[in-house]
Amino acid sequence: MSNRVLRGSGLGGVSFEDDRGVEFAPRQMITYDCPRGHVVEVTMAHDAEVPAIWECPHCGSEAARSTGEKPEPKQEKPARTHWDMLRERRSISELEELLAERVALLRSGEIGPAHLHRTRTTGKRSA
Repeated sequence: MSNRVLRGSGLGGVSFEDDRGVEFAPRQMITYDCPRGHVVEVTMAHDAEVPAIWECPHCGSEAARSTGEKPEPKQEKPARTHWDMLRERRSISELEELLAERVALLRSGEIGPAHLHRTRTTGKRSA
């Protein structure tokens, strides 16, 4: 049984492969300048798309490329409100007509909270 024991270098140990004959992919060093004065150097693949902004590992602010390359502004769609979506489906005259119908139903007591439609008696309470 003792001959079956596997002996290794431990958890997180060193690889036993050697680096001879291994050709690494071409790399490039990209430099970013943080607004707080930090210089960040990042190694990237030569054919990688290089971002114009990189997060500074020291302070977390956005560091820009030291070449002065500016990021492209993002085109954001304006936020659509409930009113915008409603106006896509209905015209103003249709909305006014619906409002008049709902107000009439509310006033007649067919819709709405029950406490608004209780009949009130105008008399003295008996003890």
